[in-house]
Amino acid sequence: MLKIKELLMDAPIIAAVKDGAGLQKALESDCKVIFLLYGTILNIDTLVRQVQSCGKLCVVHIDLVDGLSNRDIAVDGLVKLCNPDGIISTRVPQIRRAQQLGILAIQRTFMLDSISLQNLLTQIESHRPDFIEVLPGIIPGVIREITEKTTIPLIAGGLIRSKQDVIQALQAGVIAVSTTCRDVWQM
Repeated sequence: MLKIKELLMDAPIIAAVKDGAGLQKALESDCKVIFLLYGTILNIDTLVRQVQSCGKLCVVHIDLVDGLSNRDIAVDGLVKLCNPDGIISTRVPQIRRAQQLGILAIQRTFMLDSISLQNLLTQIESHRPDFIEVLPGIIPGVIREITEKTTIPLIAGGLIRSKQDVIQALQAGVIAVSTTCRDVWQM
């Protein structure tokens, strides 16, 4: 985890990609970390190797890989198949299993209302993901509240479309932002 934390301190923009065209642009960008938000069990190993061969860290959103179950055994399968640097998941059992296997575990959470916030705070009491990705990432007040209640580093994702969005999220206390917006990757 120290490696990614150091990378994000120097380059806090994460390229989140959802298709091949986005991946090509991300590989050409200065982003040091790539979140893969697509793939199948038939091509995920090729995608991960492509990212890692460019010297970038590859974190796979395991919930979005077609052909994998939502059970924690899917993490074992993914690691055996392609050895990503980490996973993103909304599922606590998969986060726990990733940590047991020694790979980066990012818990993705959607902030819809005060119940979502309370559920997150309750969940992280029972386990401690390496990072929490909060969506949408354009809610600095809520991000600030979460950073005041946990020492787990936060990543803001979702609807980050401008330099101002990045600045506000960083000022609210996140360590990095993830975005599919290619213009932001170039900042």
